[in-house]
Amino acid sequence: MAFDRLIENIVKTQNPSVVGLDPKLEYVPKFIVEKRIEKHGKTLKAAAKAVLDFNKAIIDEIHDICPAIKPQAAYYEMYGYEGVKTLYKTIQYAQEKGMFVITDGKRNDIGATMEAYAAAHLGFCEVGGEQLEPFGSDALTVNGYLGTDGISPLLTQCKAYDKGIFVLVKTSNKSSGELQDQKLESGKTVYAAMGDMCETWGAEVMGKYGYSGVGAVVGATYPEQLAEMRKALPHTFFLVPGYGAQGGGAEGVSKGFDANGLGAIVNSSRGVMCAYKKEECDEHDFAQAARREVIRMKEDIISFLPKIVLPE
Repeated sequence: MAFDRLIENIVKTQNPSVVGLDPKLEYVPKFIVEKRIEKHGKTLKAAAKAVLDFNKAIIDEIHDICPAIKPQAAYYEMYGYEGVKTLYKTIQYAQEKGMFVITDGKRNDIGATMEAYAAAHLGFCEVGGEQLEPFGSDALTVNGYLGTDGISPLLTQCKAYDKGIFVLVKTSNKSSGELQDQKLESGKTVYAAMGDMCETWGAEVMGKYGYSGVGAVVGATYPEQLAEMRKALPHTFFLVPGYGAQGGGAEGVSKGFDANGLGAIVNSSRGVMCAYKKEECDEHDFAQAARREVIRMKEDIISFLPKIVLPE
């Protein structure tokens, strides 16, 4: 399944991290923005083109040392159809460089609507008898709180086209506990129940390395729950947001990994995109600064892990 490819990329790069490409225009160096405004005016097209230039430069610098990117759809949709076009081109460019792409869309619906989301991001649509791939991501983040009705259409696409999903289980935001930490009649928390459902759904799409095509989003800001979920969900691969800017540390995120140094991939967005600002280096050096941050993050995380190897 799709996460087999992600795992192989992680082992190849010895790096269990993913770069979130969530570029507000203010993150993009001024020289890139000004160049695009000069050509296209103060338009959404100029903004979207500047973001694409920024993304491509970072991908060029990190594709050999980082297994995956995670573009958040909202940061592209806010620039209208031009921004959505940039999302598509970013996905394609990263995949051409051998990277695994997780679209962070947190889609949530049922029936025909969820089938449409699934076709858009993971599958194909038909036009005049031709099967066309709209976005072509390798995986999509989804909200599972509508239950199986919202997940089944995605599993169909995952099986047909070798794709994966990451279901929100225990998110990294401060107020996540308002709902997710509530106890059910069974005594389990809501997030633990959702994790159990990921294991059940994943049984339909098992991969060769012991993890299914149904992953879980479990935040770095709650290391105790991360450890709890790792023990409870042996076949569920984790996407771990919240490292760095949101306060999650490498020692805490290490609790999401297994004995082979696998089982999770840790996201950093602003820490990588804005590394040049933190370093206070020349803005023309932004992509190289991003590379330096990816290496720093990798070394930080793996210092708490066993050597990353494929399971025997």
